[in-house]
Amino acid sequence: MPFRPEQAAVRFGCGFSPALPLPASPEALLDGLRGPDQMALRFPVETFSDYSRHLVKAADMRRTARKTGTVDETRQALRTFRQGLGAQSHRWHANHLLRWTWSETPLRERLAQFWADHFTAAGKSNILVHSALPFVEEAIRPNMTGRFADLLIATTTHPLMLHYLDQALSVGPNSQAASRVERLGGLNENLAREVLELHTLGVNGAYTQADVRQLAELFTGLTYQPETGFRFRPAFAEPGSETVLGQTYGGDPARLEPVLDALRDLAVHPATARHVAGKLAVHFTGDAPDPALVEHVAARFAETGGELMAVYAALIEHPAAWSDGPVNVKPPLDYIGSACRALAVPPEHVQALDPKVLRRSLVNPLREMGQPLFRPSGPDGWPEEDAAWITPPLVSARLRWALSAPAALCPELPDPRAFVDTALGPYATEPVRFAAAAAESRRDAIGLVLSAPAFQRR
Repeated sequence: MPFRPEQAAVRFGCGFSPALPLPASPEALLDGLRGPDQMALRFPVETFSDYSRHLVKAADMRRTARKTGTVDETRQALRTFRQGLGAQSHRWHANHLLRWTWSETPLRERLAQFWADHFTAAGKSNILVHSALPFVEEAIRPNMTGRFADLLIATTTHPLMLHYLDQALSVGPNSQAASRVERLGGLNENLAREVLELHTLGVNGAYTQADVRQLAELFTGLTYQPETGFRFRPAFAEPGSETVLGQTYGGDPARLEPVLDALRDLAVHPATARHVAGKLAVHFTGDAPDPALVEHVAARFAETGGELMAVYAALIEHPAAWSDGPVNVKPPLDYIGSACRALAVPPEHVQALDPKVLRRSLVNPLREMGQPLFRPSGPDGWPEEDAAWITPPLVSARLRWALSAPAALCPELPDPRAFVDTALGPYATEPVRFAAAAAESRRDAIGLVLSAPAFQRR
């Protein structure tokens, strides 16, 4: 296998760093996933279970306001409360980028980002809008090196996913709850459709509208409460059994286990193996991956029943994963993360930034580059296609960030002549070296290096 450390650092990692070694081997890439999640310990992000206390507090504030008649005062207090949550979520975002900056196991960060996009979930209320990273911390990071089935179950039944896809209010048409409470919204197919179309079988999977509806009926009863988290409520569940892809699940009484059985079966379906393999290949190797690579990864997925470590090994071991040069355009979040890594931004400096500087340097630019923080374009997540990120306005936003943000993130900018090699490694070109040496200021030189075409790709 044509393993090259420099290429591994870019294609399967978070880019080059002046402070951290290059991957030593394909085995080292995978070994980094087997140990403890050191970056989660060093740069913590709250889990959703802990975050739920904010939901409880907001509900208590509204309840008290209705009882006491202090609606106006409570509205202002809630506004202040939400602003504080926003500031905290921006700190978590900074820690997320610091993980990219300082990780010695950067494939873990890349995979966390991949799966967070595959299982896109976002808050649609003023409080839940800041819970995306806590969702990733709780549902994805602990499960992305085990079986795909466990990852699928953790994300499908997670409170944020149930909220995002309106599953928490889905009620079986013939359930006990539907017969006694008219205001309930009825059956909602959103979660069932996205599980089949996006999370498992894929758009071209062999399922029908009848499968979607049957799975939606099976999912009734999945809900959550801020105080207790995920719940299965039999009174909301459609009675009887449902048939999905020819397999029958459920019955009376309604129970959670048939739902989990259906998810486990979907997780090992051959179409799921092909869909996940294709997405991994696109993410790591290019918009048009080698079909042999996709087949190799899909076969390993099928052979192991979705053991994700084996799937990652199949991806890394195939020669087509090591085609020459950086290929994929980095999405904005990845671009900023790899720039922070190349700059080796000091954690203590970033964590001490004024909230306004933090927003100006690490939050607002994402919106300007086309990837607003915590606001995905839809349940299908962010596009992988290069064309989605390379337009004149979006490229201009990258250039503005490269020229302005490094000075705010680093107390002392590096020597531009050395930074060319630090940031670009073997992909540095003579025109970039000349531009960095001839720039009028160190700030401009660093910006030119981070704007180089080679730095925009991985």
